[in-house]
Amino acid sequence: MEKKIIKEGKYRYIEMGEGTPIIILHGLMGGLSNFHGVMNHFPPKGYKVLVPELPIYDMPLLKTNVKSFAKFLERFIEHKELKDVILLGNSLGGHIGLLHTKLYPKMVKALVITGSSGLYESAMGDGYPKRGDYEFIKKKAQDVFYDPEIATKEIVDEVFATVNDRIKLVKTLSIAKSAIRHNMSKDLPHMLTPTCIIWGKNDSVTPPNVAEEFHSLLPDSDLFWIDKCGHAPMMEHPQEFNTVLDAWLEKRNL
Repeated sequence: MEKKIIKEGKYRYIEMGEGTPIIILHGLMGGLSNFHGVMNHFPPKGYKVLVPELPIYDMPLLKTNVKSFAKFLERFIEHKELKDVILLGNSLGGHIGLLHTKLYPKMVKALVITGSSGLYESAMGDGYPKRGDYEFIKKKAQDVFYDPEIATKEIVDEVFATVNDRIKLVKTLSIAKSAIRHNMSKDLPHMLTPTCIIWGKNDSVTPPNVAEEFHSLLPDSDLFWIDKCGHAPMMEHPQEFNTVLDAWLEKRNL
């Protein structure tokens, strides 16, 4: 089902349902469509699901960093007049969610991270990419998933177009470096927000030990594994992802 993108000033986002706000934060190479499963599942259960398009390629180069995106998210929350939000982020989106929660703890009721950067140095993908080499890009896209078939031609084409756009590539590399600089290992022990960590057992981008480290450093966290699953559990196993998250939200009375 095609979701309608709402445009208001500088914000472009999808919004569905009414109730407790869940804000979904996509990753660096991930579009809004990566979360179709979550978008369809939670609105009937009393949640307002919002998916803002992060201005990954629209910020000036000097502001193309994790902190700028965390501040952008805060302005979006203010624009929508939300409070007590639940943030759900994959990959770079998880990192933005973590940093936003550190900077604005009173705004965030709970945090959900999956395949998140923020701890692991090559979390943004090493071997950054050979321009013009479609097969190399295809292999890189397939490596993100346990099942390479998830990397459809559409996904590969989108990544290929990004790395062959010089400005987008420069900004992609700038964000990747910023994510490495913004290592959060010293911050996490002071972050008391309830956090649900859902991780693919076969994630080769942010391996399982990264999830274990997040779990050991975050004081109020629960860790859940999804088997035969890579870096994007909400895409590869949407039903299992939703079941795990559902149960956690219920248990935490969120």
